[in-house]
Amino acid sequence: MRKYHALPVALLAALALTACQDGTGTQDEGAAKPQLTATANTAPTDAASDKAGDTAADTATVAKATKATKAAKAKGTSAKSTSTKGTKPGTAAAPAARVSCNGANTTVTAKPVRRPINHMLITVKNTGSKACDLTYYPVLRFDEMQWAPQPMEESKPQAVTTLAPGESGYAGVALSAADGSGSGGTTGRKLTVGFQGRTPHSSGGPSAIPQLPSEGLYYDSSLTVTYWLHDMEQALSY
Repeated sequence: MRKYHALPVALLAALALTACQDGTGTQDEGAAKPQLTATANTAPTDAASDKAGDTAADTATVAKATKATKAAKAKGTSAKSTSTKGTKPGTAAAPAARVSCNGANTTVTAKPVRRPINHMLITVKNTGSKACDLTYYPVLRFDEMQWAPQPMEESKPQAVTTLAPGESGYAGVALSAADGSGSGGTTGRKLTVGFQGRTPHSSGGPSAIPQLPSEGLYYDSSLTVTYWLHDMEQALSY
C-alpha cells in the first residue's frame, strides 16, 4: 500500500488561503512556490508564510484592478474618438444620409471660358447642411428649346459626384462646333439647369436658373454637356 506523508500545517494553510483567493477553489501549482521558499535554508514561520501569501494576493488584486481601469478608460477614449458631435459614427458617408443636389440646396453659375473655345463651365456649390449627390449630368435648356443636349459619354465618372457642404462640382458645356459643322445656331438668353434623381431622367428636385452674360450665349445643334465631375479642369478637357 502507498504511504502518504502528512503536510506541514503552514503549507495546508497556504493552500487553503490561495484556493479561497482565486475564487475557483483550485490552485495553480506555480503560484504556491513563493510561499515555500526559505532564506538561508531556513523554513519560514507560519506567520511569515501567511503574510507573504496576503501580500502576493493584495498585489495581484491591485494589479488586476489597475489593468481593468486602464482598459475601461481606453475603451471610453476609443468610442469618443470615433464619434462626431450630433452624428452617429459611419452615417456621414452612407447613401441614406445624403440628398440630391438641386436648385434648393446649391448655388449655380454658368460662365463662358476662353479655353477651350465655344465652351461654358457650370459650377454647383453645396450650400446645404448635408452632403448631396450630383447624379448623371445636367439637363440644360436655353430659353424655350424643345430638345435636351446629349452627354459626352467619355466623361462619365466611375462613381457619383458627392459634394460635402461647401464643396463644388462642375460640368463642361460645348456650346457649338469649332469647325462650324453645327446647324441651327442661335443665341440663348436664359438657361435652366435641371438635376436628375437616383434613376436616369428622373427629377432630382428644383432646377436652377443661373445668370448669363448680357449678350447671351451662342449655341448650335452640336451642344453637348459632360457628366457632373469633381474637378474643374477635367470638366473642361472634353
